[in-house]
Amino acid sequence: MVDIHHNFHLFFDDFGLQQQSSNGSEPMILRTPIGDGTFRRLVPRPDLNIVFSDLTFHGDFLMPLNARTPMVELHYCLQGKNVIHVEQKQYEFVPGMCALQLIDEGKAQLEFIGNQHYQVLSVGIPISTFNHYMEDISGAKHLNFSGLLGRKPFRLFQESIDPVAAVIIRRLTQYVQTSRIKNLELECNVLELLLSAFQTFLFEPKPPKLSSIESQKIQRARDIMLERMANPPSLVELSRMIGLNDYKLKIGFKEVYGSTVFGYLREKRLEKAFLLLQQGDLNVYETSLMVGYSNPSYFSEAFRDKYGVNPGNLRRRSFD
Repeated sequence: MVDIHHNFHLFFDDFGLQQQSSNGSEPMILRTPIGDGTFRRLVPRPDLNIVFSDLTFHGDFLMPLNARTPMVELHYCLQGKNVIHVEQKQYEFVPGMCALQLIDEGKAQLEFIGNQHYQVLSVGIPISTFNHYMEDISGAKHLNFSGLLGRKPFRLFQESIDPVAAVIIRRLTQYVQTSRIKNLELECNVLELLLSAFQTFLFEPKPPKLSSIESQKIQRARDIMLERMANPPSLVELSRMIGLNDYKLKIGFKEVYGSTVFGYLREKRLEKAFLLLQQGDLNVYETSLMVGYSNPSYFSEAFRDKYGVNPGNLRRRSFD
């Protein structure tokens, strides 16, 4: 097993933090002239390193980063903007973004802006574990760390945090703060985050067996469903609107988007509802109508099934 923990030890050492626990699972308090805050480090197993960072720096701060062991890190920026400098290039981390980082041995610098509140969730795994996750169950290898990184010292994939990941992160944060989580729960939640990130950044869907014109019509069908989310057309009406028979529409839509037309619509309705509830401008009933649910009870049940939380509770938490 390649030990990535040395990278984390160097990181905490640069902050002058003393680590007390032999297995690395511990809270660490930062009280220095450069800033204040808390690191909560969790190591449920040897090849999984999880760190919640909650920090405020008193002034601009440039911190050296030393990677002695290649690793893969999943980085969720929840609050505060920072920048990583690698070989005369810079990469920004802004709130609401998820970044998948492939890191080779080498040095970098992490830049923090003073008087900003930083909240970050990081998940680190060694390349042996990453390569294992990239294999099929049969052992067939399609992707690996070296092939993705090439000769570069660093590679970054970045995208907005999706609503499902946001729910998992919120759940993990609450559990960790209260220390009420078992290793099994922790690992399951983190693996779900890794799967979501790998699917987004690395696993490309199979190309659809459609002509370019048919693909454009399928895309138009999706746009219509999203534009008319509150009052969508029937499948027959939709097929007439795009000039494609309903059978071709059903097959083509599944090929392109991996779901039925109305299954896709249901997911997008709930994703929009999640964002509306987080903004807090609408109550649950108004939100359900906005995304096309005339029955608030049915909406609440569908929302709870997808995100594991009642819509009313989510809205209240956004004001906490």
